[in-house]
Amino acid sequence: MPHEIKIAPSVLACDFAHIADEIKKVEAAGADWIHLDVMDGHFVPNITFGPPVVSSLRKITTLPFDVHLMLTDPLMYAKAFALAGADSITFHIESVGDPHAAIEYIRSLGVRVGISIKPHTPAEALLPYLKELDLVLVMTVEPGFGGQRFMSDMLPKIEMLRSGITRQRLITNLQVDGGIDEHTAYLVKKSGADVLVAGSAIFSREDYKTAIVSLKNA
Repeated sequence: MPHEIKIAPSVLACDFAHIADEIKKVEAAGADWIHLDVMDGHFVPNITFGPPVVSSLRKITTLPFDVHLMLTDPLMYAKAFALAGADSITFHIESVGDPHAAIEYIRSLGVRVGISIKPHTPAEALLPYLKELDLVLVMTVEPGFGGQRFMSDMLPKIEMLRSGITRQRLITNLQVDGGIDEHTAYLVKKSGADVLVAGSAIFSREDYKTAIVSLKNA
């Protein structure tokens, strides 16, 4: 069975001038994880932040840091993010030549391990690795920028991965990121997701608690 639904606010959508305060607010509002999108301007067409920012933010919250490495060479930086305070590190299957070796290396850093797929990558690419993972992440937008429209044709991927997780009796989290709001949250949960990454749907609202509860109960 899927886990209890968790909400992971993506700080990509918060006010960067007040990022520490924003994280404290979503923590008080009931967020389960903090999702940190790390982009290099090469693997995806945007640049965000590096380990020093994660290290600084680690001091102001006890929530798990869910670090999503959208990098051409995620293994070059994985250790730095683990040392900075990441609780889980997710890399893209499109960015590594040997996923088994990448999983083993990241796990050796003492953090949870996840793999993500872009919209053009089939779910079948992840099936051989489910037993080795703590988390799989389906992108329901093209990674790089927040506020994009949800791609409903990604729902069969979520269903396939949930089926694979259930069939093998695994406890792997199934995370979805991209265009999540009250309406799409229902669709991805129905398809089997148990961790929802949401940016604009939370940070664009005045009441973060109401936004998070709405996503959980959608």
